Amino acid sequence: MVRQVPQGLAVSIGDPAGIGPELIARLWTLRREEAVPVFACVGSASLLQDAAARVGFDLPVARIAAMEQAAGAFDDALPVIDVGDAPYRPGQPDAEGAALGLASLSRAAALAVSGEAGALVTAPIAKAELAKVGFTHPGQTEFVAEACGTAPEDAVMMLAGPSLRVVPVTVHVPLARVPHLLNADLIHRRTAIAARALARDFGISAPRIAVTGLNPHAGEAGRMGGEDSAIIAPAVERLRADGFDVRGPLPADTMFHAAARATYDLAVCMYHDQALIPLKALDFDQGVNVTLGLPIIRTSPDHGTAFDIAGTGRAHVGPMLAALRMAGDCAARRRGDLA
Repeated sequence: MVRQVPQGLAVSIGDPAGIGPELIARLWTLRREEAVPVFACVGSASLLQDAAARVGFDLPVARIAAMEQAAGAFDDALPVIDVGDAPYRPGQPDAEGAALGLASLSRAAALAVSGEAGALVTAPIAKAELAKVGFTHPGQTEFVAEACGTAPEDAVMMLAGPSLRVVPVTVHVPLARVPHLLNADLIHRRTAIAARALARDFGISAPRIAVTGLNPHAGEAGRMGGEDSAIIAPAVERLRADGFDVRGPLPADTMFHAAARATYDLAVCMYHDQALIPLKALDFDQGVNVTLGLPIIRTSPDHGTAFDIAGTGRAHVGPMLAALRMAGDCAARRRGDLA
């Protein structure tokens, strides 16, 4: 059974030399057995067909002009909103493909912002390739935030899987800069945004949040660093005063075993690897990148373009499927169709 989402989901094609096109094509073939939400790919119909043929199957496509046509076409063909074309060269990224990827991302984001699409799901891009065709943002998250009129600091990255949800307070920065970037306001702001999003989009009315320390043993009363008591603890106290169920700072090395995970709904971590190592260890094939704090739903699989295996049929469809399902469920909750 295909799950219906109002207006369907807009899926950007990502870098067409990566695994995005073949995963999108494969997901359509799984629409019934995996209850895939109705979606339309924004990209190139001919390229998607070439990608499917490369990994061994014929893909029927339905070129559509508007998202409202997606549901009617989805049973019989993959709905595609064409925004250009490029040769399908798996594993060989180039400017032509990057231009298609950028056009796809721009149109798909606009469809979600306008409400024509129920949510946005972004396939992986190669930032270096996009930069060659005028992409000036650090990543897709910042691009989508700007499209929504949301300040970059209010677009919060959450990685979510069946076993764990994590938010890194600092993201793609050198580890040496993390202590200088952390402050109580940043921790408070990002945690509060995440808590409200869990209530609105994930059906967790009173989320329980665990906040890691920065240093070993959460600083051990200052013996291993002062940031935990001087920065993180005051942020936690402010969050509690605001009515959020928050604990911390907690030693990160004891936060991610099964019994500890059962005590919270979200772990707020101080830096990238502190959050992503446990997430990927537990939920590598089902991890989803969700952008919180936006007026739209945006998800993405928690993996990259994988140029080295593009076109081989070896790419695992799990994360992309999880991203579609999560986007569909969150969109349904915003519309009151799902508790």
